[in-house]
This record gives sequence, C-alpha cells and structure tokens, in this order.
Amino acid sequence: MKVLVVGGSGFIGSHLCRELQSRGHSVTAMSRSPNSEDLPDGVEKAMGDVTDYDSIAGAFEGKDAVVNLVALSPLFEPSGGNRMHDIVHWQGTENVVKAAEANDVPRLVQMSALGADSDGDTAYIRSKGKAEGAVKSSGLDWVIFRPSVVFGDGGEFVSFTKRLKGMFAPGVPLYPLPGNGETRFQPIWVGDLVPMLADAVEGDDHAGETYRIGGPEKLTLREITEMVYDAENKSITIVPLPMGLAGVGLTVLGAVPGFPMGKDQYRSLQFDNTTDRNDVGVFGVDTSSMKTLGAYLGERN
Repeated sequence: MKVLVVGGSGFIGSHLCRELQSRGHSVTAMSRSPNSEDLPDGVEKAMGDVTDYDSIAGAFEGKDAVVNLVALSPLFEPSGGNRMHDIVHWQGTENVVKAAEANDVPRLVQMSALGADSDGDTAYIRSKGKAEGAVKSSGLDWVIFRPSVVFGDGGEFVSFTKRLKGMFAPGVPLYPLPGNGETRFQPIWVGDLVPMLADAVEGDDHAGETYRIGGPEKLTLREITEMVYDAENKSITIVPLPMGLAGVGLTVLGAVPGFPMGKDQYRSLQFDNTTDRNDVGVFGVDTSSMKTLGAYLGERN
C-alpha cells in the first residue's frame, strides 16, 4: 500500500513510518519540517501544513491510505493560545478529509484522544471532538483511535513531570502536585500503539470503528512522578497543592509570556485520562504483554 502519514516526522509518526515500512508499504511522511533524522531511509518526505489546504493536497495523490497524527500537546498551552487547538485539530482535520476525498484516498486513520467531545471541558478535548465529527461525516473508510497519554523515546510525557516541578517549585526538593497528583492516566508505550495503527491501515474490518486505547496500568500523576524520579535515583518530597490554588496560580502565570501552562491545562488535571473499555484486544493484544511505564523507565536509566 501507498500510505501518507500526516505528522510523520513527529514522535508517534516517526515510529509509525518505521513500522509501516517494515511491513512492506511505501510510506510518505508529511510535516511542516519533514527533514527528520528519526525517519528511516526509504521513507519519502513531503512538506505541508494542515492549516493550509493547498500545501497538503498534492501529497494525497495516488495514496491508498492516510494517517492523520497532527496534534498539539494537551499538556502545555500552544503558542498563539488555545484557539490553535481548533485551527490545527479541527480545521486541519477538515483539510485532511477534503484532500483525501479530492484524491480518492479510500481510508483515513485518525488520531484523537480519550474523552474527545465537542462539548468537553477543555479546548483540546473540544477540538478533538470536532475533528472526529469531520471524519465521521466524510465518505471515507475511517478509523478513529482515542489513546491515553503515549510514552517512549522522543515523547514528552516523562519530561512533563519534571517541567511541572520546575513551574511550581524550582530549585527546592519539595514537589507540589495539583490535587496531590490524584489525576489518573493510562500510559501506553508507543511501541505497543503503532502496530495497532498499522493494523488499522491494513485491515478492512476496522472501518467505522472508534477505539479507546490505554496501557496495562492506571497510574496517578503522583505515582508516575515518583516512578520517574526513583528511576533516576533522585529523592523528592511530594506535597499536595490544592486544585483551587493551582488553578489560581496557573491562571496568573499563564498570562506571563513563555509560561507553558494556563487555565485550560489546569482544567485537564481535574479529570482522569483512562478508559474502562480498553480496545487493545481487538488487535490481538493482551494487556499483560504490554510494556509498563516502570519497565520503560528501568530500561532507559
């Protein structure tokens, strides 16, 4: 198959391009800056910005499938403010759908997020819900993935815990966590996720399905933070930061140029990022065989 991976030079995209190529597919990675050293030899590169339809349309010609991975981080406020979530996720997906339909590309695999809802509590979640609406209203054979946070080499989730400390308690051994770090996540290793994405590209039986995908464990932010520092043999003292106080702090600091979080990111820490319907079994995966965050941290340190 000839597969176009939109956002192909990013964290998940570079892993997926490698997986698809290993299965014998002809792969093109498209991004705004496609000269990534993370892409294997033989993967074609195309330059395009999903917010500019004319810049991406030509790359869709002759393709059998497209995977749309373009996404802004839910952990940090994007440059340009939270309105960028709609511009990149929603309007960008509309452009991807339009280009696929115009070039008769039959299949679209769309990366969404757990909790995606056009009426959701954060700009990120709302934009992901609107993007799903654009995909579902298309005439394509679509497949939607809603993963929890994804970790692995090149990802930002592990480093996020350290940046969070730097925001609230720079230079001291105390680590104030919003809400005592009780927000739960279901981290999934990128090496477990990308084969499922590749299966969805190849398999006709996935069309019209929305899959909720999580890792083998549900962990609180506090547990994750402790694991990250323990893996590096560093000692920290976690102290609770009331959600109300964290909200005030992030609202105020979010107005400071260059500060990476704001009120919207505070809201995202008020609800869990987990699923009780983990669809990994659809792809023949048993959660007991999936890599845990602890195992990954142990391997890299």
